[in-house]
Amino acid sequence: MDSQTKTEPMRVLVTGGSGLVGKAIEHVVKQEGGCLEGEQWTFLCSKEANLVDLQQTRAVFEKYRPTHVIHLAAKVGGLYLHMKENLHFLIHNGPPHDSNFGYSHAKRMIDIQNRGYFEQHGRRYTAVIPTNVYGPYDNFNFENGHVLSALMHKTYAAKKEGTPLQVWGSGTPRRQFIYSLDVARLFLWVLREYDEIDPIILSVGEEEELPIKDAVEMIADALDFKGQIVFDTSKSDGQMKKTASNAKLQRYLPDFTFTPLSEGIKKTCDWFVNNYDIART
Repeated sequence: MDSQTKTEPMRVLVTGGSGLVGKAIEHVVKQEGGCLEGEQWTFLCSKEANLVDLQQTRAVFEKYRPTHVIHLAAKVGGLYLHMKENLHFLIHNGPPHDSNFGYSHAKRMIDIQNRGYFEQHGRRYTAVIPTNVYGPYDNFNFENGHVLSALMHKTYAAKKEGTPLQVWGSGTPRRQFIYSLDVARLFLWVLREYDEIDPIILSVGEEEELPIKDAVEMIADALDFKGQIVFDTSKSDGQMKKTASNAKLQRYLPDFTFTPLSEGIKKTCDWFVNNYDIART
């Protein structure tokens, strides 16, 4: 995220505007009053510009002249896509665990790059680090989607076909999940109020970390799935815990209220069912 100046109305360019977090930010900006008077918001998707191409990137900046950039465009995916294409994630995004070392190193290099730009050029970039994000407009593909979105699609299909729900892994790894609209609301706060170069973690508290099997049960309830749930332990669990502290966020925003996981799952499942024809599957 790039923050240049607060002395003039913001012209905000959001890359990755058609993805999970981009769509959530667009919702908050356009439907929750997130756009202040005089501001201009542009949501850019990959069909409009390939930001890996330097000439196209320059053309985008010359056209929109942004004062602020929320850079979301990236190659993303779930555990099994990370395991299969680690090199692609490293190359296209810029090892805490063998399952996703490419993606992890690419993300960590962002912080180093931000520090370098500030020290050498005085540019104010920072990195926002959400934990496991879920919500409408995610990729619900069985193999390549994030864990909750893939499970929602699998549960929907199992109910429709009258078959057991096959969950890859044991269901015992623990994760902290954050609803995409919560992430979007926090992104706007970061854009307007957070001045540090050091990154900030956007996450529910450590006490909200729970086993994936608990989330599976919430999804089954949300979709009214009554069938058998089978955990395929021949599939990798990935990292067993990725506990993140939100202490820094709590110091800044002690009264921020996160959407309860069961509520967010229900809203996302409802969106998926009602928008199945346009969802990424």
